[in-house]
Amino acid sequence: MIMKTNSWGQWRILALFFAAGCMNHRVVAQGTPLETEQDKKVSAFLKSRENSWQDMNVPASDGKLLYDIIVKNNYKHAVEIGTSTGHSGIWIAWALSKTGGKLITIDIDEGRRKEALANFEKAGLSKYIDSRLADAHELVPKLNGPIDFVFSDADKDWYLNYFKALDPKLVVGGCFTSHNIDMHGAKEFFEYISRLPNYKTTADYHGAGMSISYKTGM
Repeated sequence: MIMKTNSWGQWRILALFFAAGCMNHRVVAQGTPLETEQDKKVSAFLKSRENSWQDMNVPASDGKLLYDIIVKNNYKHAVEIGTSTGHSGIWIAWALSKTGGKLITIDIDEGRRKEALANFEKAGLSKYIDSRLADAHELVPKLNGPIDFVFSDADKDWYLNYFKALDPKLVVGGCFTSHNIDMHGAKEFFEYISRLPNYKTTADYHGAGMSISYKTGM
């Protein structure tokens, strides 16, 4: 059976097709940005090392959390205390490659730092990282501000000292994160920062336990 359509009906059908076409166009235009060559290189490197990060490195879920925090807030001036062999630093630097920022990462162990430098190079992220071989107890208080992101993952009983050294240099809106917050030292620090009125602190336990503290005022 052939259905007859008046001219008004034909125009309505054409209008619907046109609207659908425009909608599809907008979806494509506003979709996820295409993966860059940088992204492909980092992803491939992380995949090649999947489940093989040892020596006090973070799990991938915590690395992804650090990445998301930095990209979401457009942070550019990051400090990492405790490089280990570079897993967390790769996630942080990958995020900073999106924001145009740079990471200062510190470790006291020459062997771990050497391995981290090689990993940064393989991931294609060396230009976003200033790796320093130093005692963080001495170097952290000397760092210049402004700083907008910190990841603390070194000696847990020194977390509070690291925080007090960097707090004056952390901008309002910045974020101070700490790893393994259930461990002795880190747990006491977490309780301390959770009570501060000018920080909004939460905890994420999807990985090894991370405190996330946003500075809301001076």
